Amino acid sequence: MSKKLTGVFLLCCIAFFFTSGRMDNAILVEDPLIASNEMAQLTWVDSVFEDLTLDQRLGQLFMVAAYSNKDQRHIDEISNLVKSENLGGLIFFQGGPDRQARLTNYYQALSKTPLFIAMDAEWGISMRLDSIADFPKAMTLGAIQNPDLIYDMGTEMARQFRELGMHINFAPVVDVNSNPDNPVIGYRAFGENKNAVAKRAVAYMKGLQDHGVIANAKHFPGHGDTESDSHYALPVINHTEQKIWDVDLYPYQELIKEDLMSVMVAHLNIPSLDNTGQTPTSLSKKVVTDLLQKRMNFQGLIFTDALNMRGVAQNNAPGVVDVKALLAGNDVLLYSQDVPKAKTLIKQAIAEGKITEEEVNRRVKKILRAKYKVGLNNYRPIKTHGLIDRLNTPHTEEIRENLYSEAITVASNKGGLIPFKGLDLKKFASLTIGGDGEDFEKSLDKYAGFDHFQIDKASSESSHYNLIKKLEDYDVVVVGLMGITNSPKRAFGIAPGDVALLRKLEERQNVVTVLFGNAYASKFLEGLGHVVFAFENNNMTQNLTPQILFGGRPGMGILPVSVSPQFRYGVGGYLEGLHRLSYGTPESAGLDSKTLDEIDDVVAKAIRIQATPGANVLVVKDGKVVFERSYGQLEYKSSPKVNSETVYDLASITKVLATTQAVMFLASRGELDMNKTLGDYLPELKGTNKANLLLKDVMAHEAGLKAFIPHYVHTVESGQWRGDYYKPSATPGFTRPVSNDMFARDGLRDSIWNWTVKSDLLPKRGGRNSYVYSDLTMYFMQAVVEKLVNQPLDEFLEQNFYSPLGLTTMTFKPFEKMPLDNIAPTENDVAFRKRQVKGYVHDPGAAMYGGVAGHAGLFGKANDLAVMMQMLLNGGYYGDVTLLKPNIISDFTKRQSNQSRRGWGWDKPDPDKDKGGSAGVLAPKSTFGHTGFTGTCVWADPENDLIYVFLSNRVYPEAQNTKLLREGIRTDIHDIIYKAMAKK
Repeated sequence: MSKKLTGVFLLCCIAFFFTSGRMDNAILVEDPLIASNEMAQLTWVDSVFEDLTLDQRLGQLFMVAAYSNKDQRHIDEISNLVKSENLGGLIFFQGGPDRQARLTNYYQALSKTPLFIAMDAEWGISMRLDSIADFPKAMTLGAIQNPDLIYDMGTEMARQFRELGMHINFAPVVDVNSNPDNPVIGYRAFGENKNAVAKRAVAYMKGLQDHGVIANAKHFPGHGDTESDSHYALPVINHTEQKIWDVDLYPYQELIKEDLMSVMVAHLNIPSLDNTGQTPTSLSKKVVTDLLQKRMNFQGLIFTDALNMRGVAQNNAPGVVDVKALLAGNDVLLYSQDVPKAKTLIKQAIAEGKITEEEVNRRVKKILRAKYKVGLNNYRPIKTHGLIDRLNTPHTEEIRENLYSEAITVASNKGGLIPFKGLDLKKFASLTIGGDGEDFEKSLDKYAGFDHFQIDKASSESSHYNLIKKLEDYDVVVVGLMGITNSPKRAFGIAPGDVALLRKLEERQNVVTVLFGNAYASKFLEGLGHVVFAFENNNMTQNLTPQILFGGRPGMGILPVSVSPQFRYGVGGYLEGLHRLSYGTPESAGLDSKTLDEIDDVVAKAIRIQATPGANVLVVKDGKVVFERSYGQLEYKSSPKVNSETVYDLASITKVLATTQAVMFLASRGELDMNKTLGDYLPELKGTNKANLLLKDVMAHEAGLKAFIPHYVHTVESGQWRGDYYKPSATPGFTRPVSNDMFARDGLRDSIWNWTVKSDLLPKRGGRNSYVYSDLTMYFMQAVVEKLVNQPLDEFLEQNFYSPLGLTTMTFKPFEKMPLDNIAPTENDVAFRKRQVKGYVHDPGAAMYGGVAGHAGLFGKANDLAVMMQMLLNGGYYGDVTLLKPNIISDFTKRQSNQSRRGWGWDKPDPDKDKGGSAGVLAPKSTFGHTGFTGTCVWADPENDLIYVFLSNRVYPEAQNTKLLREGIRTDIHDIIYKAMAKK
């Protein structure tokens, strides 16, 4: 070392020696930056310390409880203590973030010495404050096999703490919970395995401490095997010292190795560690000084557990208990009940020689050094503007999603029922017991058709009997068991009659029970064939659990405790998913939420200018739905709001999600050759001008077919229906519904087919047909499909695509299958049908064709469209169903000629790199999809595994409204999605 560096090094050693009084506290460093920082710390600590009287120094030993939801009297009491006693810190409890921030700024302004601000926030600041989302409880974290996720949680928690000007989190709980009847720890512990507890505790601690917040391991020396609560009594633990070392102290040893900064000492009676009467561990010098500091070599801050708890307070008066705790070796007296009295008694203890002033000073400096480490040497008030938004960020939600998702545990899976397969062969029901399962039900509905039932906890036998009768025809019943408590003495809120109901149901059908709560409650579910642990009941677990049941996500969690012979530590583990859609935050798939929020403004504009009364927008990235929002109403006037279940007329999307799918299906099986002609498959076309049209030209809109034929003009006269074509009610010979109270002649479809076959072809140019986008292409391709499969198109698609994929709304003729209430209306058809169209296909030709036409007639909700497109991006499979070959998908979705941007059936972005056509400008040229006349579009991008769905009813009330297209609403949204990807 140079002489200059050697001098700095020696100064640091000397300074530590004289300020601490102990050479073992000296940090021998040679790095000049570290040495400089240590010198700055010593300078600040000494300057603050020397400016304090003995009475003010003693104030640093106390941390009292503060609330942001109490009255002015409480605020005045805290203010007085801060000013008159020079408190070391405050531990905040219940209240709100903004209120706490303003009070923190106020109290800090009053304090001579910067205050430690702490919180007991084991599962995040939401444990104490409103307006903030929970992180998982420790037992939930114990089910997670990847500690990196827990580190991420600690990191985010530290960020939130710093936003609120807080410095200490009294977490993690490192108790090894070996007693299922533990009334106070239970779900607050990571589990029963000491190694697993230590690994998760270290990750939690590092996440906090690596980002400027002091972690606090509790409850030393171990509260995991008690049957009483130290809040109300003094628990007795009769383990041998060796067992305590082997089990309870093991996590502390591992944390100390990783530079744990603080410990909280519990109020326990452990005779093997201190047999002096019934001395609580928090008041025991043998525990706090001899065991923790000397034998375990812990040099960080030592906090008592709250000194108002009955476990220590019942035999020790306020003030007296503080002195005993200080004499035992604690540094910080938490939740002191009488600071002035305690100070007086401490000074008396110094005078009596029970503790030296030097020792008290050492602890005060220890506290000041910790304050320096968390930045209190450079205190800045909290910025309250926008605080709630800064606490609740999209990244916060991403972390929560990852944690809860990987914790959910499939603990019992008889016969491999989970994840569900063969959706078209199963009839599903859900049953919610004892709670609000609305999110659970909505999430289940995304995967299959469900009928939902709800009952209260401990319902009567007669209600159970009636329910069993209602459920007897269902193949699978998914039960959400809610209303679970954390009280072992009250059977965790489980009613015996409800368990009996589950067992009776299991005698008849497959029952999957999801336990939304404390895993220890599962001892009452012993013997059930299919049990899933969600660990907690909130909107996140209710949304995530169905994703695992249906294979949208793999099952990852393990049970962190042993409950019964069936439900023992370690059950669960990896359960492979089925690559169905999952649902989560944009950030979890690499998109930026704030950028996606710009979609709101675009759709709001569309509604404001009456381009459409409402819309649904859905975005899928990497197989995960990351954006799904509903806007506006079904009509401009007062009407139901659009929701995620709203069904829209898809118009020409029918071409690609119905007819083209069937064509691709047949091509995948070698039953259809795109190089053959229409006449090869439709003998009735022999001798017509359509016979020699190649399928590939037809599908690329380059076969010379007209754009469309207004067939309806043949069936109206003087602006009115012709009675030989339509009747206002179904009568013999007129049974084909065209709209409500309008029935067509049974032979009308044949007439339309004949008119279409006889139609002229467009003239060729330069010896070839020009590109003309045509509805007629799909009349002919529908006929080809129906000829080959010997089945109507809609029945074929339902049996082979929609039902196996679990699509409950993708259908033709929805008026026959679902209530009209949630179907968006289309045009008020004054030219043809003379009525408002709703639930019947908008396209007149498709309506006349019977509601099932190759170019129009398909209806659906956004999620169902996303499933179809994801199947294509998956390479032709989805869930347990394989429908198409990857090479066929590639052939159909690539650009087919230099005349247009089209594939076979599919639309594509404009080949000009600066144009997007019907897609966004930023969409890669590999993107494929289609738009619909009613105001819809769907696009899939195989390069980025991205899907975009936009559904609206822009043709309500009149089809001449072209504002949606003129304003570029759909394409603008498409480009926003790509900008959101680029920002991330």
